Amino acid sequence: MSRPVVLEVRGLLKRYGGVTAVDGVDFTLHENEVLGVIGPNGSGKTTLVNLITGFVKPDRGKVLYRGKRISGLPPYRVALKGVARTFQMAKPFYQLPAYKNLVVPLSSPRVHALAGGSYGDRDAVAKDLLEEVGFERDSWVINKAAASLPHGYLKRLELARCMALRADLMLLDELFSGLSLAEVASMVPVIDKLRSRGKTIIMVEHRLRELFRIADRVLVLNFGQKIAEGTPGQVMDLPAVREAYLGSEAEVGDA
Repeated sequence: MSRPVVLEVRGLLKRYGGVTAVDGVDFTLHENEVLGVIGPNGSGKTTLVNLITGFVKPDRGKVLYRGKRISGLPPYRVALKGVARTFQMAKPFYQLPAYKNLVVPLSSPRVHALAGGSYGDRDAVAKDLLEEVGFERDSWVINKAAASLPHGYLKRLELARCMALRADLMLLDELFSGLSLAEVASMVPVIDKLRSRGKTIIMVEHRLRELFRIADRVLVLNFGQKIAEGTPGQVMDLPAVREAYLGSEAEVGDA
């Protein structure tokens, strides 16, 4: 692949007592690529995201972003380099209106530098971003406290915060979890638009059917280890992958 390498994960290991959550995982991610990370519950997917984004320090191995080591850095420094993530359970500023949640990343030194020293009208930009992910600009939702938002809007707010930071690499941890089929269908074009803008994306997902329509490649984890990597069709044809999922993911057979 001729595109520049954005992320290199080399031999990542993380143990919690006697449990190895991530066990020697390696992979490389290229610019403008969408990588799906899948695996049964407890396979280490979220721990991998935490390791990449600085929320957990590895016991061994390293993470390189555009050739420079970021493993061991605190999350805010990783984010300022252009690596942002969403959370399985949304973590907004609950008492702030939805659009004000975006003013925080829009006020970051990263955005200030990329904007040439001018923030502009942050409220207007925040509302534009929320509209882009599916908020109705003129409705009550955009002005309501995040604590009062329905689940689907909280998921959209998580994605919008990554966009507000102008992140080049986005790690989306179960963005589709808990959404209806219609809500997922409305989110897929947003992901496609981000890719068209040159963003690089890692998606941790259990919604395999939807993920496989988006992902260029898929990485499969089981018991913390990488057991497969390739296109969606390639990995789901492997016996080890089918065995890992058998009885734990009803969607696999129909993916």
